[in-house]
Amino acid sequence: MTSAVTKTLPSTPLRRIDLNIKPYMASDNRIASWQIINTAVPLVLCCIAIAKTTEQLNVLSLILTPALFALIILFLSRSFSLMHDCGHHSLFKSKTANRSAAFLLSIFHAMPHHPWSRGHAFHHKHNGNWNRYRGPSALTTRLEYEKKSKNSQLLYQALRHPLTLFPGGFYYLVIKPRVALLLGFIELMANGIIDGFRKISNRKLFNPFTFINDHKSSFFYTKEEVYDTLANTICISLAWWWIGSAIGYWHFWILYTLIMSTSAAIMIAVFFVQHNFPGSYASDEDHWSYFKGAIDGSSFLIMPPILNWFTADIAYHHVHHLSERIPNYRLRHCHEDRQNNFEGVKRLRLDQLWDCFSLILWDNETLQLVSAKQSLKR
Repeated sequence: MTSAVTKTLPSTPLRRIDLNIKPYMASDNRIASWQIINTAVPLVLCCIAIAKTTEQLNVLSLILTPALFALIILFLSRSFSLMHDCGHHSLFKSKTANRSAAFLLSIFHAMPHHPWSRGHAFHHKHNGNWNRYRGPSALTTRLEYEKKSKNSQLLYQALRHPLTLFPGGFYYLVIKPRVALLLGFIELMANGIIDGFRKISNRKLFNPFTFINDHKSSFFYTKEEVYDTLANTICISLAWWWIGSAIGYWHFWILYTLIMSTSAAIMIAVFFVQHNFPGSYASDEDHWSYFKGAIDGSSFLIMPPILNWFTADIAYHHVHHLSERIPNYRLRHCHEDRQNNFEGVKRLRLDQLWDCFSLILWDNETLQLVSAKQSLKR
């Protein structure tokens, strides 16, 4: 009788297909509509309330203003997360509904949705591939950093200090899109004058819309980005004028600058720590894997339920990167149902987030994120 010998086979690496995440990709218009309502309505009401309470300085305003300020920041965080879902066409079932909702929410953030979502799609496509995508702070490599002068190194560190997120965030949301629009139209006008003379000489009528559609701009990749930025700018300019004339322009701009700077800083910070953390997947082009970028290059933020609600469960970022078509209201369920497969995902507590901001260099030799201090020790 031959004895059977049992061999222990090596465990098979986890693959995306093994997770069966397709059931979680279903969008629900009723849930999506309710999320828009329970975010936009309280946000508008809080904005009206803070405008009223800051009209004069008294004990009541000193108590209510900080609370209203915090609520506005939280609702803006939720609004941005919902707008982010719309960019992935996951919040609603139809592309038209997602684009319409995204445009509405983009007015709250003063940031055109279409250009941002295109750039964000690039991040998803190359997450973890540090040859292609260096994060929101445009990080450099350790070798490039060490070649810089001492002053250039100090400037590099200063520009990536968390405190710079406040002025940087305001620039990113409010100023940068308008600068791009202005420079884009200057470029259009310069080329348009030349093209217009050509049309006149050929006795053809110059059509600005046709020119925008055909023009290859240095500041916009597609004609949709031009129209979206223009429409967003018109809407928020009207809103600035209307609100400013109602409560006073100095009053409005002080509140608006403080709120938008803080909101943008928090959103960028959350995004940063979800990909820049100790041990994060930081591959080069040759060794990159989309799946490893999602599982090993995205963190799972451990937050109280109330903060998960205000951020629309974006803390389950590893699930979101497995498939951007999973709407926010199914991320937690997917994580809980497949949590045995996510044991290797990096868990980050709120008290650990500060450590992530020191990782401002990519070591393309060891394929890891390092701090400036670590670079100097080599």
